[in-house]
Amino acid sequence: MTDNQLRHETSPYLLQHADNPVHWRPWSAAALAEAQASGKPILLSVGYAACHWCHVMAHESFEDADVASVMNRNFINIKVDREERPDIDQIYMSALHATGEQGGWPLTMFLTPEGDPIWGGTYFPKEPKYGRPGFVQVLEAVAETFRSDAKTIENNRDSLRQRLESRPRPGPELSLEMLDEATRQLFTVIDPVNGGTQGAPKFPNAMLFEMFWRAYCRTGNPPARDAVLLALRRISQGGIYDHLGGGFARYSVDERWLAPHFEKMLYDNALLLDLLVRAWTDTGEELFAARIRETIGFLEREMTTGEGAFASSLDADSEGEEGRFYVWSQAEIEAVLGTEEAAFFGAVYDVSPEGNWEGHVILNRLADDRLKDAETEARLARDRALLLEARAARVRPGRDDKVLADWNGLAIAALARASVALDEPAWLERAETAYRAILDTMERDGRLGHSYRAGKLVFPGLATDHAAMARAALALLDATRKPAYLADAERLMAVLDAHYWDAEHGGYFWTADDAEALIIRPRSPADEAVPNGNGLALDALVGLWMRTGNLAYRDRADALIAAHSGAMVANIFATASLFNGLDFRLRPIAVVVVAPDGTDPAELVRAARGKADPNVVLTVLATTADLPASHPAAGKGAVDGRPTAYVCSATECSLPVTDVAGLRDRHEKGPPGCRRAF
Repeated sequence: MTDNQLRHETSPYLLQHADNPVHWRPWSAAALAEAQASGKPILLSVGYAACHWCHVMAHESFEDADVASVMNRNFINIKVDREERPDIDQIYMSALHATGEQGGWPLTMFLTPEGDPIWGGTYFPKEPKYGRPGFVQVLEAVAETFRSDAKTIENNRDSLRQRLESRPRPGPELSLEMLDEATRQLFTVIDPVNGGTQGAPKFPNAMLFEMFWRAYCRTGNPPARDAVLLALRRISQGGIYDHLGGGFARYSVDERWLAPHFEKMLYDNALLLDLLVRAWTDTGEELFAARIRETIGFLEREMTTGEGAFASSLDADSEGEEGRFYVWSQAEIEAVLGTEEAAFFGAVYDVSPEGNWEGHVILNRLADDRLKDAETEARLARDRALLLEARAARVRPGRDDKVLADWNGLAIAALARASVALDEPAWLERAETAYRAILDTMERDGRLGHSYRAGKLVFPGLATDHAAMARAALALLDATRKPAYLADAERLMAVLDAHYWDAEHGGYFWTADDAEALIIRPRSPADEAVPNGNGLALDALVGLWMRTGNLAYRDRADALIAAHSGAMVANIFATASLFNGLDFRLRPIAVVVVAPDGTDPAELVRAARGKADPNVVLTVLATTADLPASHPAAGKGAVDGRPTAYVCSATECSLPVTDVAGLRDRHEKGPPGCRRAF
C-alpha cells in the first residue's frame, strides 16, 4: 500500500500528488524525525500548482511505479508547495544557486536526514535527454554516494551551509546620483525592439520597469519613459496577454512576447496593473485603459474566492496539454464567427491556417501596438465576446484557490490605485472587500498568516505578508481617506519590527522570531517573481513617514537601506525593489491638502491624485494641528477658509495654493518628469 500522506493536505499542489505511488510526506517535524530515525537522506521536491514542468516531471516520474519504488527505497520523500512555504523554497533554491545551477521549478534537492542540502537540480527527465541525466540514474547515484562516500556528503553539506549563512553586506552611502548610474547600467539589458530585457525567455519584470519609470519622473529622461511604454505596449498586444478573457500569463518563451508559458499568476497581474495605471495617467493611451479594465475584469470573474479575496493562479495545462484552453485553429474561429468575419478578425489577431505556435493560433496584435478607430474596436470587441463564450465550453485549467496574504496585498493596492485613476468606485469596493477578507480569515492576535485554504491557515506569516498588506492599507487610505487604514498600516509595520527585524545586522528576516526553526533563518535582499520583503517594507516605511511625520519610520528606512547597500551595488538587477524604495526615500513628494470642515477639496484632490509619479503622497486633513513638528506641513493652515494645498519635500513645503493652476505651477518648479497630471 502506498504510504502517501498528502491526501490530508489542503494545498492544491500537494493534492495533485496525493495519488502518486511515492511515499510523499508534507514538510513537518514528523517527516524530518522519520528521516533521522531511518538514516535515509531526504528527497525534497518543491513546485506549485500552475507549474507546467512540475506537471511534466510528475507524469513522467512521480506517477511511475518503478521510479516511485527507487524513491521509496532510498529516500524520505517530502513535497512542498513553494507558494505555501516560500521560506523553505528560498533556503533550498539559494542552496541550488550556490552549486552554480540555474534555479527554477520543480526544485529537486537532496538533503541529509537533518535537512541540510547536499546537491540538487530542477527538472529531471525520466530517461536521459535534453543533455540531462535520467531521474532514476540521479536517484541511484545520490543514494550510493550517501551510503558509501560520507566525506563527499559532509564536504557538500558544509560548503552549502556556509554559503547559506551569509550576512548582509553594508556598502557605500547611496545617493540619487548612484541611483541614476544604476539605472543607466540596467539600460544595457533592454531590448529596444520588443521591450523588456534582451533575449528569451522574457519575464514582465515589473520591479525593473518601475525603476525606469521612476528615473523618468526623477529626471525627465525620455528614454526611460519610452522603455516602459514600449514594454507595456508589446506585452499588452502580445500573446502573453489573454485577448479574450483578460489577464497576463507568467512569461513569454520567445523574445517577441508571442508564446506565453500559459499559467496566470495573481502577482504578475497585480504588478502589471500598477504599471499600466502609471502609464495611462501619464499618457492617456486608451490601450492602457482597456488592459486595466480587462485585467480587473479577469480578476473579478476568475480569481475571486468565496471569502472575497483573490486566488493564487490558473494552471498552464488543461486536459494534460499546455495552453490547450487558450489556443485556436482558423477553422475553430470560422465556426464561431463565420468565414467573412473570421477573416476580418484574423487580419488583426494573426490568424492563419498554419498557425503561429506549434500549429496553433495564439491570438495577438503584435503587428500593431496601438488600438484602431472606435468603430473597428467595437466590432473586434463583439468578435472577442463570441469567442470567449465559445471558449467557456472547453475544459478549464485548474485554479489554485489558496489565498496568499502578500499577493493579495499587491492586488488590493493596484485595484485601489486603478479605481482612483479611472474613477471606478466599484473597483475600490472590490479592493476593500478583499482587504477585509484577508484580515477576517488570516489575522490572529494582530498578526497575519501567509496562506489560507479550506480552513487551514499557515501561521505566522512572512515579512512579505505584513509589508504588502501595510502598503495595501496605505493605498486604501489614499483612495478612501478613512483613518482606520492608517492605523492598520502602522500596526502591521509594528509587527514587522517586533518579530522580523534583525537587530544585529539590520533589515528584515523572511520569517518571524517565533516561526518554525529551519536550518537557517532565511533572509535575502533579492527580488524574485515578487518584490523582496525588504523592498516592500521600505516602500511602506517611507509612505508612513511622509503621511505621519514620524521620524522613527524614516530612521528605520535608513537602517534598512544601509544594511543592504552592499548587495544593491553588487547586484542592481536583483534588487530593483530596494532601489525603487531608495528613490522614494530620497525624493518624497507630499501633497498636503488642508480642507476645513464644510469645504470641498475635490478639485485639488483630483489634481494631486492624477499624478503619475509613484512618490506623490496625498494627505487630506481638516487641520494640521495633530501633525508632529517633524512633518514639513505642521502648522500650515487654509487660506481664507478655502481648501489649500502644500507641495512638500522631506523638510519643507511650498507656499500655499488654492487652485489647480497654482498646484500646477508649484509642480513645474520640481522634478521635470511625470508632469501631465496637473
